[in-house]
Formats: sequence, structure tokens, C-alpha cells
Amino acid sequence: MPEPAPQGGAHIRILMGTYNGGRHLRAQLDSFADQTHGDWSLWVSDDGSQDDTRAVLAGFAADHPTRQIRLLEGPGQGAAANFLSLLCHPELPRDGAVIALSDQDDVWMPDRLAQAQAHLARHPAEACVLYAANTVLTDPALTPIRQIRSRGADPGFENALVQNIIAGNTVALSPAAADLVRRATPPGPVPYHDWWLYLLITGAGGTVVYDRGQRLYYRQHEGNVLGAHRGARAGLRRIWLSVNGTYRGWVQDNLAALWAVAEHLTPDHRAQVARLRADMGRAGPRRVRALREAGIRRDSPAGRAALTLLALTGRI
Repeated sequence: MPEPAPQGGAHIRILMGTYNGGRHLRAQLDSFADQTHGDWSLWVSDDGSQDDTRAVLAGFAADHPTRQIRLLEGPGQGAAANFLSLLCHPELPRDGAVIALSDQDDVWMPDRLAQAQAHLARHPAEACVLYAANTVLTDPALTPIRQIRSRGADPGFENALVQNIIAGNTVALSPAAADLVRRATPPGPVPYHDWWLYLLITGAGGTVVYDRGQRLYYRQHEGNVLGAHRGARAGLRRIWLSVNGTYRGWVQDNLAALWAVAEHLTPDHRAQVARLRADMGRAGPRRVRALREAGIRRDSPAGRAALTLLALTGRI
């Protein structure tokens, strides 16, 4: 079959991180080939897979000989480092392409790239924009379970400081946003690459565009790095991560990374990072009041209550 003809708009470079994903990978790759936006290339960073992931990638490349498909070696330090190293890879062209992130085990709907391109095109070419969308949660066999809709909070830095509402498998970056990510590489580890993108782009004064449509099938299985954030089990896990200090550690790591690239933040956001770092671990009503006065928020009544409790007890 011939490659689909480009449908107009910018070239889109798909960046995928892989690790032992051979079981579901071909279905995701085939969904790339079915995109209505045909002007795309694929760069993959494999983090040391021991299964047939690389063979599946090689087979897909052989089936699409006119398509640019690159396979790179990942750093072997987990999913966040794998994606960030790919975003900042020295061989990745700086040619003004839109960047679309992909997980290895989802399946995209045919308009995934077209919709990302259309939403980004509504902004000036030089604008720093992060696009994200809704998904359909499925079981391992891709049987739909439910739709995952956008969170209640308006995207913004004050939310990003304490919560990630961005699904990395739906993200697309404008050329300016991709350039910012390359110039502001965190010097140390961050917990999640999508959370980092949300923090950095809003912290620099960029825009988050949230597409209310469902653009991919988000497969849930035993190998998910994190999985969906909804449901009773996810709620119990969040409580445990807050109690045992994991969540506080994530916030501290994010703040340290932001401070290291503070020259890329707006003055107001830089000051917020400084205050949060100085106040980390302080407890009591004054701490709660300080967070509220700074506009720092989570997206739901339960989330706001949890943030209040964490501030009262010095866990953030």
C-alpha cells in the first residue's frame, strides 16, 4: 500500500519511548499509518528492551520504506528520562516540526494528529503551546471501559506545581514549546516527563490547549508505568503516596529542576518556586493560607482537601 499523502499543515514528528512493549506495539504503529494527517515521521528511543520490541519496529520500518523511522538508544533510567532524552537528543532536527508524544501500547484514533495540528494552528507560529486531549480507557484487549475526560481545573502553573492534569500520551508541542524543552533540560531526575512539560511550559508563560475530544485508546494492563488516575484503587494509591512521603519527594524534585532552569520562567513564577522551596515542610494554618494566597490549587474538592491536609501536617 502507498504511504498516505500529506494532508496539509506542519510536519509532525512522533516521539515514542519503548521498553519491552512488543506485545502491543504493532497495533500502535499501525494506528500511525492510519492517520488522516499523513505528513509524519517517527523517532523511537528504546530503553533496553529484552523482548521483540526492536524486531516489531524493524518490521514496521520495512513495511514503510519511504517513511523516516529512527531507532535510538535510551538512557536506561526509566520512562521520564527516556522521553526527555529523546526530546533533547542532539540528532533530533530543529526544523520547526510539531512534536507528538506516543506511548508504546495505546492505539490512536485516525484524527489524533490532525486534531493536534488543528488546535496548535489556532495560535501564532511563535507561540509556546502544549496540546493535550481526552482518551478512552480500555482493557488489555482494547475493549472500552470508560471515557477519561479533562480535569476540572483550568490548566496553569499554580495547578502544575502540585498536580499533573496532562496525559503524556496525548501531548503535542508547538515548535516553540519543543525548543523551550530542549533549552531547559532538567539537570536531575523528574518524576514524570508529562508533568515536567506541564510545569515548564506554563512556568515560562506558555499556553495549554485541552482538546475535549477523545483521541486515542488508552490501554490498561499490568505493565503500565502509571496507568489511569481515576477510580477507588487510584485514590487509595494517591493517599498512600502522600502519607509515605513519595508525593512530597516528587514536588521537591520538580521544584529543584525548575529552580535549575529558573531563567526560563516568568518573574512571578520564579518567585513562586522560590517561596515553595523555602516553605517546603512547614506546617499549620499559615502554610495553608500561604498556598491559597499564592493561588496554588488542585482540581477537585477532594484534591483541595488533600492539599490542605498535607499543608497542615507539613507533608508539602
